[in-house]
Amino acid sequence: MPEAKSFTRRAPNRRPRLFKVGDARAALADFDRGCETTCYTFGQFSIIDVIVALLGKTGPADVVISTWTAGAADLRRASELMHDRRIRSCRWIVDHSFKNRQPEYLETMVDLFGADSIRSLKTHAKFVVVSNDEWNIVVRTSMNLNENRRLENFDVVDDEAFCRWHLDLTEGVFADRAAGDWVDRDDLDLSGVADTPPEYTCEVGRASFGRVYEKGVASVGPVRPIRRA
Repeated sequence: MPEAKSFTRRAPNRRPRLFKVGDARAALADFDRGCETTCYTFGQFSIIDVIVALLGKTGPADVVISTWTAGAADLRRASELMHDRRIRSCRWIVDHSFKNRQPEYLETMVDLFGADSIRSLKTHAKFVVVSNDEWNIVVRTSMNLNENRRLENFDVVDDEAFCRWHLDLTEGVFADRAAGDWVDRDDLDLSGVADTPPEYTCEVGRASFGRVYEKGVASVGPVRPIRRA
């Protein structure tokens, strides 16, 4: 099994909101460079609508979409964005089971975007990257690329280092998986993707005071943070 990869950064100031009505453009109306917006919806719009709203701010951009599944209508809409040159390039990361679950949708994806733009592996990660010379946007979401008539959420952030890390992750997947490889396997080489070490670590040792209330666990009060050298 590959090792987990992580990215640590200071918590930004977020703009949280709950949308019961409205559309993606309204939800992201005040999103700007260096900002982060967190939104919960009740199915008024899907992740492709979020992408369209973001492209309205960024102008033409390169896009990465990681999704567990995708609907034909959303795939065609993404293709139209490429035809209109609002999306300059589009790469896809999808779950390996997509081929067996939705073979007709996979055929649509391949026809519209080409097999070389698609990689598959065991994944449930759903994220989008929208980037160009001015913007470095990452969207993390509970939504797949299809209609979502339920409570869903997404976080949108413009952060160069965070965006670069997701692009490196994408490059790692594309380097490790061949186009057209839908084999169910656990191995994944992400050795080229750097971990971002935490700013703080903590020391673990024998408790000098406090009551042991469970084997291996002691109530010792607050942990003293140690800055990384």
